[in-house]
Amino acid sequence: MSKGNILFIDTVHPYLQEALQQHGFTCVDGYHLSKAEICSDWKAYIGIVIRSRFKIDQEFLNAASGLKFIARAGAGMENIDVSKAISMGVMCLNAPEGNRNAVAEQAMGMLLALNNHLLRADREVREDIWLREENRGWELEGKTIGIIGFGNTGSAFAKKLTGFDAHVLTYDPYLQISPDDFPHVRQSDIIELFDHCDVLSMHVPLTEETRYMVNDDFLNSFKKPIRFINTSRGKVVDTGALVRAMESGRVLGAALDVIEYESVSFENLDNSELPEPMRYLINSDRTVLTPHIAGWTHESHLKISQVLAEKIIRLFQ
Repeated sequence: MSKGNILFIDTVHPYLQEALQQHGFTCVDGYHLSKAEICSDWKAYIGIVIRSRFKIDQEFLNAASGLKFIARAGAGMENIDVSKAISMGVMCLNAPEGNRNAVAEQAMGMLLALNNHLLRADREVREDIWLREENRGWELEGKTIGIIGFGNTGSAFAKKLTGFDAHVLTYDPYLQISPDDFPHVRQSDIIELFDHCDVLSMHVPLTEETRYMVNDDFLNSFKKPIRFINTSRGKVVDTGALVRAMESGRVLGAALDVIEYESVSFENLDNSELPEPMRYLINSDRTVLTPHIAGWTHESHLKISQVLAEKIIRLFQ
């Protein structure tokens, strides 16, 4: 007898369905069902698995009688009304452990590309342009790297930095970091980051507190010009403010895997006509831009399903 039906709204690594079926659940493919079609048949499911196809909002949840859990195949939960779900007794699960290493490696690669002008130099050589002095880079050794948010991805990025002999500061008011676990990291306040950072990397969820956290006042608070990395969520950054800081020299370069103008599903940019700040970033040779792929490796694809399978199975033990 089945333990219950679980609806898969988005595709994930097949490991998740295989593991759940082995433990007595029935997995239902709903990749092509509309939001209205799902709402009309909610009573058939004890759980749903989603990436980012659409928002699980209050209206959606009101129709979800009998739902026991929502599993997000990824880290961020901003496309789910978590407080409403919890008030209904619906458990919200995610898998930040599954892609933390992938995000950390991408942030590391983007930082090295910024510091050493790798994209620009590669493009110039392909165009038969050979400029050495103009592409002289900067080493990480001795530099101060600031990390805002020290959860799964922030702490993983800090570990990647251990071999570079850089100074690592982190600001996270919601965590107390053990010096035994991270002897090379110093927990600090935001003012210390403003005073000392050469590089700043964002690793925060998108909440009301972090939405447009990186704005004009924020960027103008740094005492030294910085290089800026964002692999968290696009709307953590006011893109116009970032461009103004790049124009003024306060930001020497920016590496962005996430963009303010992404759609809810993260699959494309919202605007058919790109806003002027985005055009600036695209045309600048001081930017590294990728399409929300930091956590999108072959390995993380499997790991996310493994993490969710373990959490869902444990939930029903």
